[in-house]
Amino acid sequence: MRLVVYMDIIWLLNFLVDSLLLWLTSIALKRPARMWRMLLGGLIGSCLILMSFTSSLSYYAGNPFMKLAFSIAMIFVVFGFKRWRYFFSNLLTFYFVTFLMGGILIGAHYFIQFDYQMEANVLLASIRGFGDPISWAFIIIGIPAAWVFSKQRINGLEMAKIQYEQLADVEIEIEGCTLSLKGLVDSGNHLYDPLSKMPVMIVSIQAVRERLPEEIAALAEDPDRFMDGSIHLLDEWSGRVRFVPAKMVGKSSALLIAYKPDAIRISNSNGTWQVKKALVSFTAQVLSSDDAFDCIIHPKMMAEAPAVSA
Repeated sequence: MRLVVYMDIIWLLNFLVDSLLLWLTSIALKRPARMWRMLLGGLIGSCLILMSFTSSLSYYAGNPFMKLAFSIAMIFVVFGFKRWRYFFSNLLTFYFVTFLMGGILIGAHYFIQFDYQMEANVLLASIRGFGDPISWAFIIIGIPAAWVFSKQRINGLEMAKIQYEQLADVEIEIEGCTLSLKGLVDSGNHLYDPLSKMPVMIVSIQAVRERLPEEIAALAEDPDRFMDGSIHLLDEWSGRVRFVPAKMVGKSSALLIAYKPDAIRISNSNGTWQVKKALVSFTAQVLSSDDAFDCIIHPKMMAEAPAVSA
């Protein structure tokens, strides 16, 4: 059996893939690099393939320390050296991108491939020679597609982390009702009672409807029923009512019905504190599509949080 090895094709593929990985590393770090530097880094990385086909150097090509040395050289050529932390950040991100792309491609390949014996033959042929054109196209197209997918997932995780850092536990006591909620601190919330200047917290009744009087839940769905007199509150609740003007989408202005609670306690990583002066407005709207939070905390309420020493 005659074995034909297309070394130039294999080298070209590795050169392009290494250059692409360096470019993706630059994008991930938001550190632009010149194109010729990335191509030079890819050229250095592809030299390992040439070494692996050389009998006297094939042993060194598979050595982990030799691979690390080539990776260091590639990162140095592309990003240079400013300080150790900067350099190791570039190097570790390069490995992260490499393993991420490789893992996604291997997982996708096994996911869509059902004939494992045929896949093994194709993979072996790809290593030994030119290989299956479908596999080559899969690699060339799959790496950019894997990057787009992973970038979207990473952005989604970053947004989830940012949102998680803005979450706090909220406990509201009002007229014998204790409501335990998860709140989101919204810096864009500027709702104040114009008379008392107290901040307003927006609470969705979806998670606490059964603990509230039916009249309060009905007003959360349609506040106008209080104005036209179709709903009458008990004296205990009517004495807590405040009207807060607000701007809403689709309306130039509106009046929100807010209530003066007995107590509001907020807890986060800094500790637990009680908000001395605040109002609560109930709404029937779902504030979070994934049920991550049930109320919107006014940023002024966070000003009373206990200070944490460095």
